[in-house]
Amino acid sequence: MTTVAPESDVRRHELAEFLRSRRERIAPEQVGLVRGRRRRTPGLRREEVAQLSAVGVTWYTWLEQAREIQVSPQVLDALARALMLDASERTHLFSLAGAVDPAAHTPCATVTPALRAVLDQLDPVPASIQNSRYDILAYNSTFGRLLCDLDGVRPEDLNCMWLAFTHADWRAAVVDMAEVNRVMAAKFRASMAEHLSEPAWKTLLARLEGASAEFREAWARHEVVGPGAKVKYIRNAHVGLLHLEYTNLWLGPAAGPRLIAYVPRDERTRERLERLRDLSRAGV
Repeated sequence: MTTVAPESDVRRHELAEFLRSRRERIAPEQVGLVRGRRRRTPGLRREEVAQLSAVGVTWYTWLEQAREIQVSPQVLDALARALMLDASERTHLFSLAGAVDPAAHTPCATVTPALRAVLDQLDPVPASIQNSRYDILAYNSTFGRLLCDLDGVRPEDLNCMWLAFTHADWRAAVVDMAEVNRVMAAKFRASMAEHLSEPAWKTLLARLEGASAEFREAWARHEVVGPGAKVKYIRNAHVGLLHLEYTNLWLGPAAGPRLIAYVPRDERTRERLERLRDLSRAGV
């Protein structure tokens, strides 16, 4: 009589083998560790992966031993970063673990071909589609160069909160950055109230707190601000100062995705946006 292993057992063993193979391919120097003379383990040791991922050594060892333990999306996210997984490998990791990837770059059904066409038609008015977590789901060519070169940003970093507190070019473009970022943190707190237990939100919050002292200070204020239109100034690196008013067009419930457009407030800004659109399309 042939016994077939349950699917869960197969998945755990596949996950264990995958983690081991990814761990063994990374040289210690790639993650800032010193290679000792007596090192025999190919790649990283288990305890080193555990340290880089901020998880327990015993727990990670059990994971590589295919033991029946639960693994959260947050821990999988930390492991993916520690093991330097690319997009395909990351997708495979979450699939083996039977978990939903909290990263922002997963495909979004909200952005239909028709909505992408609307974004293109709005050029040179910078416009993007964002969700309530400030993930940038789609954008037109002018928005792609408004604050930084979005085409050069890693998919998992396409988030306005992350860019506002960590990306040098984005921060340099924002006039009155300290006040703008304080208000952004307050809006993020207000938005997060309905998503406190969701992995994607908690992962983004942990990343921001770990990467930015400015964000930690703003977050500690416990301020809340609702969404709304506002006039702002942006100092674009290619065309100079822009005077804009941004407005939200909700694509569903108020807590859902929205189309955000930055409308020029004067003729000089409109002309500069047209130049920025032309530079973007020319790949400059």
